[in-house]
Amino acid sequence: MHTDEAADSVVLLYTTWPDGAAAEAAARTLLDERLIACANIFPAGRSVFRWDGDVQAEAETVAFFKTSKARAGAARTRLTELHPYDEPCILALPAEPGLSAAGFVQWVASETR
Repeated sequence: MHTDEAADSVVLLYTTWPDGAAAEAAARTLLDERLIACANIFPAGRSVFRWDGDVQAEAETVAFFKTSKARAGAARTRLTELHPYDEPCILALPAEPGLSAAGFVQWVASETR
């Protein structure tokens, strides 16, 4: 593990998308720009929410983008630029790696440098 453990911490960016194609396109862009190490994209689920005073129910795709703490801000900014929603859900969730995750944390850090 690197000496600067805080800089190498993993952050999960939780997002929702209108479909898997949009989520994957964003993932590929962020990978190309080395802002994330990996994305997990889950096929259509259902979101129920209030928007403009009305209850809506829409199919959405959930995606988690794995990045380093050092690159999380830039990845969030880029996701906002790429996202088709007016008000996208992009939440940064700090990850608590287990004892056997040191190699994974190091891999995320190396992929986002």
